[in-house]
Amino acid sequence: MSKKNRINFKKLLAPFEKSSTKSSTRQVLNTFLPFFLLWFAAYLSLNVSFWLSLLFSIPASGFLVRIFIIFHDCCHQSFFKSRMKNDILGSISGVLTLFPYEKWKREHSIHHATNGNLNKRGTGDIWVLTVDEYMKASFWKRLAYRLYRNPLIMFGLGPIYILIILNRFNAKDAKRKERISTYLTNLFIIVVYTLMCFAIGWKAFLMIQAPILFVSGVLGIWLFYVQHQFEDSYFEDEENWDYVKAAIDGSSYYELPKILQWITGNIGFHHVHHLSSKIPNYNLEKVHKSISELKKATTIKIGTSLKSLRFKLWDERRKTFISFRELKKFYFNTKVNVK
Repeated sequence: MSKKNRINFKKLLAPFEKSSTKSSTRQVLNTFLPFFLLWFAAYLSLNVSFWLSLLFSIPASGFLVRIFIIFHDCCHQSFFKSRMKNDILGSISGVLTLFPYEKWKREHSIHHATNGNLNKRGTGDIWVLTVDEYMKASFWKRLAYRLYRNPLIMFGLGPIYILIILNRFNAKDAKRKERISTYLTNLFIIVVYTLMCFAIGWKAFLMIQAPILFVSGVLGIWLFYVQHQFEDSYFEDEENWDYVKAAIDGSSYYELPKILQWITGNIGFHHVHHLSSKIPNYNLEKVHKSISELKKATTIKIGTSLKSLRFKLWDERRKTFISFRELKKFYFNTKVNVK
């Protein structure tokens, strides 16, 4: 993508990068209030049965995903015009979603700056190995990678590991502000959870909160996974890497039914979001419909997105994701020399 084209995109996107206090406030109201009402309904339903309570917990998990999208926008300073408002709402949302605000903000900004760059992987993204890297890896690294990419582990243990363990600790290179943010988030989580356990009992609290966190965690990982792990995604070495191509070709348009698009805060328009993280989530669809070039992004639907589960390795020669079975077919049953 030429520099001229990048400047054109910048001009086209600029009008949509302005947040609206009215739209943001409305989204806070139609997200947080239903979440708390569904949570309370799940609690009242425990008097009847746990299964009835789940009927409220499941949609509540959807609204928690929507709260995370607001948290996500606050991290990009795109939800409100005021940095202070973004930081306050982002920190509150971080307590509800169990994500420390400053820690995730830094890691996610690195993800945006390095998406699709083969030389700068490893922060804020899904672990991806190329065919060559996998072929040269030790037995233990291959085993770890296979376990990591196993759907039962990624979507089963993944949410538990991220929410309970990974998010509770700072990175070694974290600065003071980030460390304090993580410590305060952990403290507030402990205080809120303790108060809730005293108020309704730890069993009741666990029976409601655990399903909400787990289901929302699975949905969150799935959305992040599927919007970058599709067959003809984009990965290049540093010298050939291009930010605009990485955004449009390396991020998919996940076309969801309207209700799911709404509950996930339009994050399916991921190619638009990666072009400009300053666009608030409620403007993403408008951008997609307004700029014809963006309609060229890879479009996936729920049915076709399930195919991404078999994608395990990035094949630099074919410029596509392949499965472990295809690795065997292409590189173990042929005389191809892997360098």
